[in-house]
Amino acid sequence: MTDRKDELAANLAKVERRIAAACAAAGRRREEVTLIVVTKTYPAEDVRVLAELGVRHVAENRDQEAAPKAAACSDLPLTWHFVGQLQTNKVRSVIGYADHVHSVDRSRLVAALSKEAVRAGREVGCLIQVAFDAGESGRGERGGVSPEGIEELAAQVAEAPGLRLDGLMTVAPLTGAYAGRPRAAFDRLMDLSTDLRRAHPAATMVSAGMSADLEQAVAAGATHVRVGTAVLGVRPRLG
Repeated sequence: MTDRKDELAANLAKVERRIAAACAAAGRRREEVTLIVVTKTYPAEDVRVLAELGVRHVAENRDQEAAPKAAACSDLPLTWHFVGQLQTNKVRSVIGYADHVHSVDRSRLVAALSKEAVRAGREVGCLIQVAFDAGESGRGERGGVSPEGIEELAAQVAEAPGLRLDGLMTVAPLTGAYAGRPRAAFDRLMDLSTDLRRAHPAATMVSAGMSADLEQAVAAGATHVRVGTAVLGVRPRLG
């Protein structure tokens, strides 16, 4: 465990230097950017080590992995983020541990989240996932709603009992006009965030950027970056 702690500490330090340098280059304060460590495929033991190293925000994208991990780490001072595509039949479980859901992209999901949040007596922060590769269906390959769908969905979240509209999230698209252009996608997300905040001033979170493109996200103005591989290492292949 000491070797693993040393490895994670070194990786965290490298990521911290990257974020700090990106903030400095953008004329931003380091405190403006929150690091969320995505711990998918890694065990609860790693989450505990990360907490010892000062990490306070962790994320998962599969409930079947996240639920037992969150339960095993329930004594730790952590904020849990759910960042993956979310099926409505997993909502009750996710509401049990997630403080923020970054992948809200359809009305049916808003209704399910609201119902379970009220049942659990919780207020859960929601981010609208924006898909810049959305086709005629209005949704992206990896989830998300088209930019044109943000206003309506945001209003639904804002009015839903048990939910709080926190802001916007995106994943740099692999197809479409923004493919291979993460900075352009993140700049567009910031424009959409500005539009959103005119109607919902408290929806200030902008979740963008991962291990490969966190600098572009920070330069664009992201408030939260979701980093996995750069902290925990290359993930084992899932069967």
